[in-house]
Amino acid sequence: MLFFLTSILSLTAIAADFIHFRRRRRRKQPVRRALVAWVAATDALPILSSLIGALSRDNGPELMYLYMWLFWAWIVTVPPRLAFYAFNFVNLRRTGYVAACAFVLFALWGTTRGRTSIRVNRVEICSDRIPEAFDGFRFVQITDMHVGTLVRPERELTRLADSVNAQRPEAVFFTGDLVNIRAGELDERTTALLRRIAGPVWSVTGNHDVGTYIKDSLRFPAAGEAREVVARQRAMGWTVLEDTTVYLRRGADSISLTGLSFDPALRERRHDRDLPGTAIPKAYAGVPDSLYNIALVHIPQLWEQIVEAGYGDLTLSGHVHSMQLKIRPWGRGWSPAKWIYKHWSGRYDTGRHTLYVNDGTGYVAYPMRLGAWPEVTLFTLKRCR
Repeated sequence: MLFFLTSILSLTAIAADFIHFRRRRRRKQPVRRALVAWVAATDALPILSSLIGALSRDNGPELMYLYMWLFWAWIVTVPPRLAFYAFNFVNLRRTGYVAACAFVLFALWGTTRGRTSIRVNRVEICSDRIPEAFDGFRFVQITDMHVGTLVRPERELTRLADSVNAQRPEAVFFTGDLVNIRAGELDERTTALLRRIAGPVWSVTGNHDVGTYIKDSLRFPAAGEAREVVARQRAMGWTVLEDTTVYLRRGADSISLTGLSFDPALRERRHDRDLPGTAIPKAYAGVPDSLYNIALVHIPQLWEQIVEAGYGDLTLSGHVHSMQLKIRPWGRGWSPAKWIYKHWSGRYDTGRHTLYVNDGTGYVAYPMRLGAWPEVTLFTLKRCR
């Protein structure tokens, strides 16, 4: 979807630039030439990214970092120019200047502030299936760190750990995409920062954790990278749930916690609106359906399959990020993610089942968040009587 939108806007920009400068051929040549050169350079950024990708043997963190900033440069130059052209076309030239400048300012704010301004959302889950001993159980969900593309990893991960620890949760659940491309992003410095997250941490893998985006698969086989991501999480003291269920106990009461790993076979369908016919792994084999169940799964499209299986009283997901752009006039707000995903942000309820899609804390494609702020979610379970 992002590639499609970028392609459409790029072609539109090239056509609009040609028309705009063709009409202004009488301007002073040095000024016009400088403007044309600048416009051509910004229009060529997607082409430059594609060429670099085609000529590169690998797509390690350094290259992904370059892609991210090239795309950011395109965002802060081309769409504002298109906004100006649109207003100028209807003889609202001054309005066009204001719109273009406002777009750039919002983008800069989203890059410098919105990218790192963590919001703590508090959610209360009420159910008569929650055992008495778990009435008041508090836990935090975090997701989608993408540590390999963080601009200032030490500051951002420290701030995240402090935000989580400030909630004093009894457990922390991480729902995938810890890395962006490969396990090497979890170096000693990064894992030391992640160890600052207090309390027991349970996690699952996401589509970025299983090595399927690695270009040099001879040196970095996907299966080996996936195993290494899991191993490094366990070395941090995290419990990685790989299509399995564990039981959380308080006194004589217990609830089940199920973690579903991301299936690499779903890579090409990870942005599908629905995933009909997708089999739920045998994570629920032998799990009593009488127990309250919390399910951790990276992609929210699997929620309906979990519900159909009779589990997932509460399902926690990530993946979407609200595409790092959300307008919040009311409630859930609006995001272009709504065009792609049925469940894209926040809370969804059907019967006794609840899905929560966390907006994540990291970022991919561009280092910017507008409206879709980095999120830490504090859940409190309440037994309804």
